[in-house]
Amino acid sequence: MSFTRDIADYPEGIVLAVDKPWRWTSADVIRKIKYAAIRHFGKKNLKVGHAGTLDPLATGVLLVCIGNACKRAQELQDHDKEYIARIRLGATTPSYDLEKEVDRRFPYEHITREAVEAALPAFLGEQEQVAPLFSAKSVDGVRAYELARKLYKAGQTDAIDAAALQTLHRSRIVISGLELLDFIPAGGDGYGVRGACPPRTPYPSPSSRINVADTSALGLPEAVIRIACSKGTYIRAFARDLGEALGSGAHLGGLIRSRSGAYLIEDALAVDQVLALLQ
Repeated sequence: MSFTRDIADYPEGIVLAVDKPWRWTSADVIRKIKYAAIRHFGKKNLKVGHAGTLDPLATGVLLVCIGNACKRAQELQDHDKEYIARIRLGATTPSYDLEKEVDRRFPYEHITREAVEAALPAFLGEQEQVAPLFSAKSVDGVRAYELARKLYKAGQTDAIDAAALQTLHRSRIVISGLELLDFIPAGGDGYGVRGACPPRTPYPSPSSRINVADTSALGLPEAVIRIACSKGTYIRAFARDLGEALGSGAHLGGLIRSRSGAYLIEDALAVDQVLALLQ
């Protein structure tokens, strides 16, 4: 695979499935690839964007659109997704992932593989979901995470969930598939903080701006779940709701987007591979 030097040779643009690195924002990926694409094609006003953001601590398929493919970004973003989520049970963080430290602990001794399997069917189908307040949802023209940060800095972590319920509209989502891939009992040996499974490819240097809380030392039970869902589904919210359904709390210990529409993680390129194509 290689690209010519003339973007006109790609009248419909270019869509690349990129394996977003851990602790990179989606904007970090676009910035890196856009700079290389502008140099490669010699076009200063070249459009480069993505079709559906990924949280910094998530990895996996990020669709990068170059040139006229940016016109298809919304269409591509509307396709169904699939994720592999590593959910730690027995504690929550304000963001429901590892970007924030644990704020609450819950009983978890009653949670077993059988209990998780029994809870999953209730989440299948069309439903309403409230996004975490630490999200890019808009509230009267202001991003929800701005309100979340104010509460967090003021030490009002107990008010974050209530604020989400009061200020965020419930979204209609569809979860079409759920599969418990693994269950690690309390005190079991997990993969640590990097993700839901060992990385496929070496990761570039992560951003020091992205905090990572290490909750692996708590020895919490973990469920690794495959989730097939519609656009707009927050997997952090799914983790929160699953924890509540199990009479406990939960947060994401790792997340991989394994599919976006027809684009699979197995076919995704590492950032370094994309840059090599644009040399």
